[in-house]
Amino acid sequence: MSTRDGPVAACVKTALERYLRQLDGEKTTDLYDMVLEQVEKPLLEIVMTHTQSNQCKAADMLGINRNTLRKKLKLYGLSKHRSSTKRTARRK
Repeated sequence: MSTRDGPVAACVKTALERYLRQLDGEKTTDLYDMVLEQVEKPLLEIVMTHTQSNQCKAADMLGINRNTLRKKLKLYGLSKHRSSTKRTARRK
């Protein structure tokens, strides 16, 4: 099984099918952006936790530039939480 057809893709497919069924014929727009946001934020949260908030390691794991990672963390409101957690730990 390729990664394109793996368990994450299956979960996304199932969730999208359920979402579209629940719309029950109602019109929807911006579906692409909504799906990316719904997937990207938890992806960033999990990777940052896994790398213990190390942005270099997280960017490498994600295959993106560290500046891109910083922009995405800021976009989803994840950068302030991470940096404030580290500052608090250093003060102790």
